[in-house]
Amino acid sequence: MRKAVIAGEDDAAQEWAQKCVAEGVNPMEAVNVMGDALRELGIQFQNMEVFLPEVLLATDAFKAGLKVFEPELAKAVQGDAKKEKVRVVIATVKGDVHAVGKDMVATMWTVAGFEVKNLGADVDSEAIIKAAEDFGAKIIGLSALMSTTIPHQKEVIDFLEAKGLRDKYKVLIGGGSTTPQWAEQIGADGWSKDAVEAVEVANRVLGL
Repeated sequence: MRKAVIAGEDDAAQEWAQKCVAEGVNPMEAVNVMGDALRELGIQFQNMEVFLPEVLLATDAFKAGLKVFEPELAKAVQGDAKKEKVRVVIATVKGDVHAVGKDMVATMWTVAGFEVKNLGADVDSEAIIKAAEDFGAKIIGLSALMSTTIPHQKEVIDFLEAKGLRDKYKVLIGGGSTTPQWAEQIGADGWSKDAVEAVEVANRVLGL
């Protein structure tokens, strides 16, 4: 599966995913393997060892495999289903086009019973806040992979405070350049290193 994702082979990724399901492989472990493959490719992209077309093909292969695992992931967290769905919005911040990690978190939140509005990548801070207001969200998830874009995570929190809305939302951050220390520094409510932990953190900050 790892090789299929790196090679950008949709059909192969889907076939291996189906084989994993048939053989009872832990779906989250399998998804993490695919995610690790994408992260590996992302590092190669930053080092200019591969180029954007390869990354896009790998992302499509990841999504093809993930689609097979989604029903299995939903079964795994069925016992944690919320009595009333909590709404969350998630986005990659302004200036950052990386979406894979953010999409993994959005998928895991969805299968964990949250109602998720995925705003995509390179989203302006004001637009994120407006979407949260319009959607009636309780959580705002902010992703940033590059060190040059993580200040926009702080910007969203600053805007919320300026508008008198900070107490209305739990703000969770993540991304390759972020750390628990950065989360604490900017006043975020939580940080997660991956999509699995993001579910745990979301439940914890909401007291679920």
